[in-house]
Amino acid sequence: MSLTYPPPVRLAVTAIAQDDAAFSRPSHRHEDAQLIYARSGIVTVSTDTGHWIVPPNRAVWVPAMVEHATRSHGPVEFRTLFIRPEAIETLPSICGVVEVSPLLRELILRMIDLQGRDLNATSFAQRVCELLLDELAFLPTEPLNLPMPNSQRLSALCLSLEDEPNATLSIDEAAGQTGMSRRSFMRHFEKETGMTYGRWRQQLRMLKALPALAAGQPIVTIALDCGYQSASAFSAAFKRSLGRLPSEYFRNQTQ
Repeated sequence: MSLTYPPPVRLAVTAIAQDDAAFSRPSHRHEDAQLIYARSGIVTVSTDTGHWIVPPNRAVWVPAMVEHATRSHGPVEFRTLFIRPEAIETLPSICGVVEVSPLLRELILRMIDLQGRDLNATSFAQRVCELLLDELAFLPTEPLNLPMPNSQRLSALCLSLEDEPNATLSIDEAAGQTGMSRRSFMRHFEKETGMTYGRWRQQLRMLKALPALAAGQPIVTIALDCGYQSASAFSAAFKRSLGRLPSEYFRNQTQ
């Protein structure tokens, strides 16, 4: 007796796996939305409006047709889901980083496993897609992005600070570099980034620290490189920003 299978359906989600010693892709965009999941290593996704850092067991959401560049910080294993626009009406319309729950992680890996199989469009695969989208819709956003200003003067300032996160540049000095008064600088900076200058500097330092932490560098070295005078001061700021001590951040991450 011959077996019969359910008729094929067009899946809302497709998946790819990529493992590289280093990865960099220039600015591009897709008709489908993306979920970029770092299984190991760290990935940065950059758009005109900011940078998103993707450490292990996190993922960045990139809506359809959003232009973005992607690069890794050293060796990386990442998994990308491409999601058809008609399947994501209730999902975010802006980029963001989310924590990957154990269930979502297993669903992502199962989608990778299903790719290329004869049964990849059966009702089973469809149910995996539906459950994956349901799980994605309820994940919390993590503070792992660095918004960038639009104006040329503020953008140039922020790019220079990215290159030197340990630089000591007061508000008055930053205002002077942009040719603004202190009051005007503070107003424009917060309007364009959604953060105060001090909060933005701290966020920059936290995100710069993540690749070094993932690489196993000593915390005292990372602290000094990020402009802190001691490991304890850095650790306290890190916990306030990301909810965990730097020594705990990559601990017990199920791969």
